[in-house]
Amino acid sequence: MTGTNAFTVDPWSVAEHGLDLSGQARAESVFALSNGHIGLRGNLDEGEPHGLPGTYLNGVYELRPLPYAESGYGYPESGQSVINVTNGKIIRLLVDDEPFDLRYGELLSHHRSLDFRDGLLRREAEWTSPAGRTVKVTSTRLVSLTQRAVAAIEYRVAAVDGPVRIVVQSELVANEQLPTGTHDPRASAVLEAPLLSEAHQADRLKAVLVHRTRYSELRVAAGADHTVEGPDGFDSVAESYPDQGRISVTTVLKPGEELRLVKYIAYGWSATRSLPAVRDQVAAALTAARYTGWDGLVAEQRAYLDDFWATSDIRIDGDVELQQAVRFALFHVLQAGARSEERAIPAKGLTGPGYDGHSFWDTETFVLPVLTYCLPGAVKQALRWRHGTLPMARDRAAQLGLAGAVFPWRTIRGEECSGYWPAGTAAFHIGADIAVAVARYVRSTGDVAFEKEYGLELLVETARMWRSLGHHDAAGRFRIEGVTGPDEYSAVADNNVFTNLMAQTNLVAAAESATRHPMESAALGVDTEETAAWRDAATAMYIPYDEKLGVHPQADGFTDHQAWDFDATPPDKYPLLLHYPYFDLYRKQVVKQADLVLAMQLRGDAFTDEQKARNFAYYERLTVRDSSLSACTQAVMAAEVGQLELAYDYTAEAALMDLHDLGGNTSDGLHMASLAGACIALVSGFGGLRDHGGQLFFRPRLPAGLQGLSFAMMIRESLLHVEITHKQTTYSVRRGGALTLLHEGEELVVGPGEPVSRPMALAEPVERCAQPPGREPARRKQQPGVQVGSGSVEHLQAE
Repeated sequence: MTGTNAFTVDPWSVAEHGLDLSGQARAESVFALSNGHIGLRGNLDEGEPHGLPGTYLNGVYELRPLPYAESGYGYPESGQSVINVTNGKIIRLLVDDEPFDLRYGELLSHHRSLDFRDGLLRREAEWTSPAGRTVKVTSTRLVSLTQRAVAAIEYRVAAVDGPVRIVVQSELVANEQLPTGTHDPRASAVLEAPLLSEAHQADRLKAVLVHRTRYSELRVAAGADHTVEGPDGFDSVAESYPDQGRISVTTVLKPGEELRLVKYIAYGWSATRSLPAVRDQVAAALTAARYTGWDGLVAEQRAYLDDFWATSDIRIDGDVELQQAVRFALFHVLQAGARSEERAIPAKGLTGPGYDGHSFWDTETFVLPVLTYCLPGAVKQALRWRHGTLPMARDRAAQLGLAGAVFPWRTIRGEECSGYWPAGTAAFHIGADIAVAVARYVRSTGDVAFEKEYGLELLVETARMWRSLGHHDAAGRFRIEGVTGPDEYSAVADNNVFTNLMAQTNLVAAAESATRHPMESAALGVDTEETAAWRDAATAMYIPYDEKLGVHPQADGFTDHQAWDFDATPPDKYPLLLHYPYFDLYRKQVVKQADLVLAMQLRGDAFTDEQKARNFAYYERLTVRDSSLSACTQAVMAAEVGQLELAYDYTAEAALMDLHDLGGNTSDGLHMASLAGACIALVSGFGGLRDHGGQLFFRPRLPAGLQGLSFAMMIRESLLHVEITHKQTTYSVRRGGALTLLHEGEELVVGPGEPVSRPMALAEPVERCAQPPGREPARRKQQPGVQVGSGSVEHLQAE
């Protein structure tokens, strides 16, 4: 993959100098702000020019029909698409009647930056109007991580070279015109004017709009309130219309004088509450925001992020660009989950409309493992959302003739939204992905109350699904047939290794949880006979193995398929799904994304070291990485089998997916799983973290290009810190009680104030694997010896 970097490299921020109008949509995704409830793309304050306007509320969607050439039993009838709700970001400026529009006049300077330490998006511009008047515009934007419904903007205008009359128009705008859609199925379905006006009002410096979606019938309210500071004699006017609320402020500035406007924005929505209730919710949020004030909101944001970075930072020595990328990744993963609160975490977070705003298995398999050890409360909320969708999952299972619950491949509210059943209906592994996330959360937090009330039922219903989906053959083996694994270039296969191993984990976890909580499991109808059936299925689970080749086939018969002709596939035909029919992909040995390799990462206990090395080499030659989910997994396993430089290359690819726009579709939103995967690549790849069997295991290794790596993990009430150099690895507990872990198989007990160090094991050199022609990861160049990690939060990390 190749891409370009339009942003400056800094360990604690991402910045853009100048303005590339052709790259606006990409920058809007990179500079997006969110708290998991509200998402604001990084559009310019004045609204235009834009690449793709976007303001999103988690869970607010519109229904759309799913067209089929031929209908079939069990096909979903309608899809769900995230919508662009009322835009509260817009602040237009007129300078002596000339609109402040960067396409006209002369832009003397323009700078935008997003600081990961305080969560603020800053913008500075100096502009001369066509009439020759120069002004300096400075804005700062935040989406509050502490006040869930609130965003705010501080907007300053200063006269530079002479007296100037200015008008600032702060607006709420619904049903913005959006760019036309593309033919890329990954892009969002464009829905025109999805909001119907129900109420609008404006008074003094405040405006509120209330709308309802046409078909999903969700009520959405947006409000804005303001404070204004400036020269004496400014005037203000409030106006409202069905799709617009506007507060206009007019004044005359002399050279050196400044007008300061603070805009408080609040959102609320509901499928059930009345118009007055939703409107009053927004009014209350605005009142609280004004009470806190701009400086208070900024202080709250900084305090929240200081706490986060003190416990969750991943520090890299030797590669400043990778350091920036991993902090960018952590910041956006935090934004995606911080206040989602019983809502899904979409594949793009709330940074864009890609994939129609749907949540996939990406969340449980890539995002939640990261949040489990740094923000476990967000994991609890995400899993409670899954629990809340159980009625729909049970209905789906019954429709498919199965017991238990079948969770959707892609969804917003909980219903299946995939119209392509080989990838949707047949991808049953999502049930096990959820179950494994439940087991990991309970194991790492000790949250017994959650397990009893929510986790147990998720484990039970998914185990029931596996027991009814699979069967014991004549030889007694438990087989799961006709399923699609993670690799979307193979579909409806028998005994997909990833699926079978994850189902095995699911069945065992359900039986163990039911045994721990007999009263609660009995209330769910679980008895000893059922748990015994789960254990029997897990014990007898069939895992295919090709004795002739000495590798595991991805699924039954995969290694017998014809090999894809990579030499005859030109570079411009990737991704393959956009240029070749699925039927051709399905019957060839070509892999879109790590599948069997992911099984080795998540269930490494099921493979020997020799099998891992042989499997990895075999599937490297077949994997084209047409999915952003692949590189991070390949990084982890490359590190485990000793190919550290290849692991380094893959880690950089995962981390730079959006900053370098490697997939060419960052404009639709960031790739949350790849961002989370970059963190996994570092911690599980070079840190060697595994959690098989309920115990933490570390096997640290570093590539030559990195001088050091350190990270922290929240485990129950303790904060474990791991510091890795080429000489040794040091474990220390910085908060809470002692922890027991395994280092290279040796059991260590690490107590507070009692760090334990072990020398770095020597790794035998391993020949680098080959990839399909033209699909090799970019070689990571040796970076200058820049020491990274010094910054304003470093004092917190030495607590």
